[in-house]
Amino acid sequence: MKWTYDWLQEYLETNSSTDAIADTLTRIGLEVEDVVSPIAPIAARIVECKPHENSDHLHVLMVDDGTGTLRQVVCGAPNARVGLISALATPGCVIDGHEIQSGKLRGVLSDGMMCSGRELGINEDHSGIIELPNDTVIGSPVLETKTVFDAGITPNRPDYLSVRGIARDLSAAGIGKYIEPKDDEFKSVSGKRSVILKTDKCRTYKLIEINDITVRPSDKKIASRLAAIGINPKNAPVDATNYICYDMAQPMHCFDADEIDGDIIVRMAHPHEKFTDLFGNEHELVDTDMVISDNSGILALAGVIGGARGSTTNETKNIILESAYFDPVSVRKSAKRLGISTDASYRYERGIDPTITGVAAMRAAKIIMDTCGGKIVGTFAAGSDDVSRVKIKYTPDMFAKKTGIDIPSETQREILLSLGYTVEVGKNSWTVTPRTARVDVEIPETIIADLLRIYGYDKIETTSEHTTGTAKPHNTHEFDIKKLLSSRGLNECRSFGFGNSAVEVLLSDRPNINIANPITSDLNTVRNGLLFGLLTAVSNNEKRGYPNVNLFEVGTVFKGDAPCAQETSLCIVRTGVTSPKHWTHRNRDVDIYDIKADLIALMAGQRFTVSSENAPRWAHPFRYGALYQGKKKIAEFGELHPSVARALRIKTNVVIAIVDDITNLPNTRRAKQPVLSDFQPITRDFAFIVDADTPAEKLTSVARCVDGRITDAVVFDAFDMNDGNKSIAFTITIQPTDNMSDTALLELQTSVINAVENKCNAKIRDR
Repeated sequence: MKWTYDWLQEYLETNSSTDAIADTLTRIGLEVEDVVSPIAPIAARIVECKPHENSDHLHVLMVDDGTGTLRQVVCGAPNARVGLISALATPGCVIDGHEIQSGKLRGVLSDGMMCSGRELGINEDHSGIIELPNDTVIGSPVLETKTVFDAGITPNRPDYLSVRGIARDLSAAGIGKYIEPKDDEFKSVSGKRSVILKTDKCRTYKLIEINDITVRPSDKKIASRLAAIGINPKNAPVDATNYICYDMAQPMHCFDADEIDGDIIVRMAHPHEKFTDLFGNEHELVDTDMVISDNSGILALAGVIGGARGSTTNETKNIILESAYFDPVSVRKSAKRLGISTDASYRYERGIDPTITGVAAMRAAKIIMDTCGGKIVGTFAAGSDDVSRVKIKYTPDMFAKKTGIDIPSETQREILLSLGYTVEVGKNSWTVTPRTARVDVEIPETIIADLLRIYGYDKIETTSEHTTGTAKPHNTHEFDIKKLLSSRGLNECRSFGFGNSAVEVLLSDRPNINIANPITSDLNTVRNGLLFGLLTAVSNNEKRGYPNVNLFEVGTVFKGDAPCAQETSLCIVRTGVTSPKHWTHRNRDVDIYDIKADLIALMAGQRFTVSSENAPRWAHPFRYGALYQGKKKIAEFGELHPSVARALRIKTNVVIAIVDDITNLPNTRRAKQPVLSDFQPITRDFAFIVDADTPAEKLTSVARCVDGRITDAVVFDAFDMNDGNKSIAFTITIQPTDNMSDTALLELQTSVINAVENKCNAKIRDR
């Protein structure tokens, strides 16, 4: 969005500097990308005019530009002659969108350019350079220079696509006083034409027919403002529609009335119907494209671009002005499908104020008739300007609850009123209604955002504690997990929140959630797990000669596309060897017991059981385990399946641990710390015979759960008995809480034996 400083002053009473305006706009949410004060062409007298030695039509001029030093310019205008005063664009001037630079033309230096009326945007004369009066002061600007602001508009603020909208927000932010425009209401004048709406995609359509005009160039104010923002002035009717588009954010179109056959019809296109736009390009339309037509065919693609038939020319005598509200979705679909982007479609796609079509049409008609004469011979209004106004229940204390900052209710009310809101103060709450141009305001949070940006983010004090609570930075369960894993030699990894559908099916049986417009073809889903990102990091590190990595990531994963179908997961990956080579010790590869130890540390002393059943796709079927508390799976660990490793071109051994939801992990800060006992620990050894496929972990888990005084169970012996069974021996550690008698100790031992035999299909070894 571009506009000039003098244009802004039409709606804002201010003397603030351009820097102050740019800084304020950026502070309140409209990022000003550039502020340009262009160099204007100056008056210069031709002192010498000689033929170019390498051309039959060029001249080499020496011109007096008022600096005291003659300037050499190569010029091809037939009216160039000694004594003529014309417009000189010096290097740095921008003419017709191009910056003038010093350079050679056919071997002769040209330090500038002499300009025609069309190149200056003053008129359409391009037959020669402009001839200025003899009393023109040499060196004086030929055109008034205008400071131009250029800002990037976010999709949620279509009201910023008008100079009026920008002026209103600047006024609310304390930069001047907003000047309320005095617009004429749409007047009904009986005419011979009407508008027929055959689709509900057009809410309202205004038509004004003006006869007996003489097409002339626009007045200097409008032409110079349009030229400054990069729009080449054409003539008064066309320029008026372009001007209103930027001034009020209401796109308009101007038809040659003599080319229109009958009434204006707004309808959906017929399949395969052809349309030629004003640039001569032919398009084949579909039934989702909305068109403006008459009895003879299509005149324009509604909200996108006008057609070749019915466009105005310098010979046009009678015109029809169109001002309408078209459905944003319909316009966007047509514009994207055909690859056409115009100022009109850009505004319609984001949503315009549906109530200003009439006043915009009247304003454009006045601009045209002030320059070209003529009279209004007919107007017609189809559809309705009535809109369902959004009414939001709001209370001033919501601001403090959402932001932690207290602003007096009267200050909030003043800010809202300055932004154009209507505020009805009730007994217990306010009813806040945004102005119709603010199509983005539907919930209280948007009101709070408006209040905060106008009040000023710079007024918010930075504190180590939240204003309304005692929460401190990093005082979270997630941070405790990260801190513990970092202390175990793991490095945190941050990967993209996307996944690759081809790889995700190798790792998990969760459904893929595809992205409609992925940023790259290989990141086409939202991630349903963290493993893809970490394995990608492992593969990339291995390719670059770093096979030994220890990584973890905590992040959001998605189980579905519903708003609540997400959770915060943890994934840990260890690869390569446990430590670098050194003469003091023998090195070894990482294994699943290393990764299991990481999970046990996260369990903060809580009891759990281990199961090796139902290994997921990513895991080696015989090197996998899962931690359970009752029937609830807390975490899982294992070695990467060889087929997955080959698919990802990983040659190093990889062990993995996954916690689907970190809320299942105990809060280490709240975990009970072991209390040192006054009594000596007691150890007892057990040996059982079990089936050959029974994991030893199952026996020790059952033994630990028998009694709260059993603090540990460690396997110290295991061997195959060659008859389908195996022997597993383990030691339990008992921490008495009082004097423990031999009878009590024997009862505990018996309980351990009975539990293991019953739950593990085991038998105590008698020798």
